[in-house]
Parts: sequence; C-alpha cells; structure tokens
Amino acid sequence: MKGSTAYKSIQKRGLHIGLLPEMAAAVNPSTPISLDHDLDVFPEVGRRLTVAQYADHVDDLAARLWAAGVRPDEHVVIYKTANADHWMLAAAVSRIGGVVVNLSPALDPATAGVLMERLGEPTLLTDGTKLDLLADVPLADLTRRVITSADDRPGSVSLAGLAGAPRVKPVVRPMDEAAVITHTSGTTGIPKLVVHTARTQGIRLVPQWRLLSLMRKRETVAIHVPFVHSRMVAAMSLALLRANPVLLMRETDPADVADQFLEHRPALIEALPNSLMEWESLTEDPREPFGSVKVFSSTFDAIHPGTMSKLLKASHRRGALFFQIYGQSEVGPAVGRAYFRRSAHRANGRCVGWAMPMGAARIRVVSRDGNPPSEKNPGSIEVAWPGIAKSYYGEQDRYDENRDGEWWRTGDVGYRTRFGCLHMLDREIDMIPGVRSSLEIEDVVLSELHELTELVVVQGPDGKPIPVVCTVDDKPLDIERWRATVVPFPQLGEPVQIKNSELPRTATLKVQRLALARRFQERLEQQA
Repeated sequence: MKGSTAYKSIQKRGLHIGLLPEMAAAVNPSTPISLDHDLDVFPEVGRRLTVAQYADHVDDLAARLWAAGVRPDEHVVIYKTANADHWMLAAAVSRIGGVVVNLSPALDPATAGVLMERLGEPTLLTDGTKLDLLADVPLADLTRRVITSADDRPGSVSLAGLAGAPRVKPVVRPMDEAAVITHTSGTTGIPKLVVHTARTQGIRLVPQWRLLSLMRKRETVAIHVPFVHSRMVAAMSLALLRANPVLLMRETDPADVADQFLEHRPALIEALPNSLMEWESLTEDPREPFGSVKVFSSTFDAIHPGTMSKLLKASHRRGALFFQIYGQSEVGPAVGRAYFRRSAHRANGRCVGWAMPMGAARIRVVSRDGNPPSEKNPGSIEVAWPGIAKSYYGEQDRYDENRDGEWWRTGDVGYRTRFGCLHMLDREIDMIPGVRSSLEIEDVVLSELHELTELVVVQGPDGKPIPVVCTVDDKPLDIERWRATVVPFPQLGEPVQIKNSELPRTATLKVQRLALARRFQERLEQQA
C-alpha cells in the first residue's frame, strides 16, 4: 500500500488510530521508530523498533485489554506517567472499539477524579505511580475497573499478567461517533473534555499532509509533543503514513535533546513553542544539533520571532523554514504561515498566518461592539470547517455557547490585515484595560532582552498590567536595562521576578495567566 492510498482511505473513512499502525506497516513495515526512553509497558523492547513491530505490540495490547474486560463503546481513561507507550495504549483501546480518553499526567489527581466522574464509570488505565497519587480519589465509586500498564497494585488488573491473550478482530467505530477525547489546557479552571470523531481527526490531516510533502526524501521526523495532546494524533499519523523514520521524544533537558538530534539528524522537528524556547541555547552548541533541520513546526500557540530566527540560523539546510500553525484543540489547525532565515527576526509575532487552501479551515473576525473589527478595534476570531470537535463531553451547553451555526468562537481576539493575514492579539479572558495586546508587549521585550526566558503580562489587583519575568539561570534582573527597554510601554507596572520553576503552567506548558494574577490578589489580601 502506498502512503497516498492510505491517506485517501482515511479521508474517505476517517482516522481510526487503532488501525493506523497496521496501515503504516502496510505502507512500509521496516519504517523505524526510535525513542529517547524505555516503554513502561514493554521495557524489554528497547528504544528502536519497526512499524511492523509497533503494530504487533498494539494488537497484543488490544488482546490483553479485551481479556481484561474492555468492550466496544466503553470510555477508557488513560492517566499515567508520561511515556510513549501512552499512544500505543490509546491505539490498542481504539482497536477494540473503545473510546480513548487522554488525560495529561500533569493533571492533579483531584482534577482527574472530577473528569472521571463526568464520564460516568469509565475504565481507568494507569500505572502504579499514578495509582499511589490517586489514593485519596474514590476510584471504586468512579470507575468500572482499574487496569495497570506497569508497577501493579492490589485491586487492579495487570496487563503484564494477560500476556499471551488470544488476538481479537478490530472493531471499527462509526465515523461520526466519539473516537478520542482530549481535554483543554485548563487555564481557566477544570478542563473541558473535547470529543473528536474519526471524521474530524481525518480531516485535520489535510493541511499538514501538504507540509510534509516539502520533504522529498524520507528523512527523520522528531516529535516532541505531549503524548496525550490532540496534535499527537496528527503528528504520528502523518509521519507513519509517509513512512518517515520517527523519533519520539519525552525528555526536555537541552543536553539530552542535543544528543538525540545529533544521533538521529532530524529533517523536521515538531514541538511546542515553549519547548523550542527552552532549547534556544542549543543554537550556540558547536556540535550544531539543529544543522540537519529543514522544517521546524509548531502548533496551537504563537512563538516569539527571536526564537524562530535563532533556530533557522542554526540550520545548514538550504531553504530551511519555520512553519507556525495557529489553532486549538477544538478546531485543529486553523491558519498558518512560513518564516524563513533572512526575515524571521523581523516578523510580527502577532501575525499568525493565512487560511490554508484546499479543504482547510475558514476564518472570520466578528465585531464585539457593533463596529467593524480593525487593528484598533479587534474582534472575536471564529473558525469554520468539518474538523471542529463534535462536543464537550458532559457539557453540551458550554459547547453550544461557542457555536454559531458552522462557526466556532475561539475565545481569541484579533483582526485581519488588508492582505488577509490574521493577527491574534490576546485571549479575550486575558485582556487588560489600556493594553492593546499583552502578547505583543511580550514579543517586543523578549526580542530585546535575551536574558529573559519568559515574560508574562497579567492584570494586577489594581487593574494595572504587571510584567512577570523569568531569567536565564534565575539570575537577578538588570532593572536599568529593563526600564530602558519598556519605555514604549509606560502603562506597565514594576516587574516581578520569579523563578522559572514557580511559573504555573498547563500540561502543554502554557502559562496559566489567571492563576498568576490570582497570586498577586492573594498576596494583597494577605498583606491587608
């Protein structure tokens, strides 16, 4: 089977992740998959395997889950220690007709318990480490059964103990029924459970299939995305169907990352913006770990122009580009644009791109006050296409609040230029009176002060914008240099420096701005 044939089949029948490894093995059974860590569920397998071996392991796990009692239509919550076996287990659940529910290991146990209660007695697939943390959560009342993939505990069903279970035939779920459930970042409270179908997952591959076509050779694709993230489905699907060697990464330490890039020489790196920012120091590594990269790809959050410029200059590839995709879990990839080595440093960080052609999402900006949206009067950004998630599980009213017919309200505000480029200024909930765009201020200042690793502008208790800064190695901020840089932004209050480790983040490394703002409110109340 050719990769293009498999891709066309998915566009016709939907993306069923339980069938994907088998399809990829039919394209090229010897396609290599490398890991930077051991699989918890199969520690004996090692860190290198072929797609054919990967597909067989998924089929084996599907048989064990069936033997454990999992049946079609059941919700199976996968909440375990971060590991590449998460995606393998998710494919196994899907292969027997279960509904995969991916919960980030970064979620605290109480929040995970709330989401399990919302699902109504799901099966929990976890490991001993997480079970210990869930000790105060009434799992006996919340779940149908508990299955462990590693480090077994009393009262749970061990997958290791079901080795040799008879293989079972795949069960294909209806194309428009729930297939995979992920969750939102939870920046505003308890995350929402986002329902994806085989149809919506398949459609989301369309714009990114074309991006991978830029790679004429079958070169390595390095993926450093949380294994629970909706983006992981697309990233793995695209790479495997095109028979690209895949490097699945979990480790974030720049030294470890450099070693992996030097060994595998990836031509494409897919990673979250915050991860790429953390790896900026590698651009000065004399071993040149980014030298082989043709395409840097980052999804869902805008990235600072300075970071893009440094990464591109660290590549030796002719025509190297940074492709940024703007979207969110509910809509998938909405708009995108490419940046190149000579111009990335001059980019406007708020320009997130244009609508992508041929079957991709459509974009509009809707007035918030009755006046036409513009740069001075930004409107609400909305997206329409068949790739929009089906619902919020257990919260249909909240989902419906964001729908206007075929259009989805993203919660972001911005405007479109006369050339059609979408500028995203802020999350609506994060807007600060008197500040046109917090994100714009952050872009400008970060491009000037390279000693900063993060800058977040939040609303203080008195309504004034407070810049929260983190520095390289948590060194003291040069206050005079800071004041000289922020002269164009007189509305800013005095900077507050905190350690990098103290910055509250979501599972996808987004800064939790509201949580940060609450800290200042709580501090003021304590002083009072």
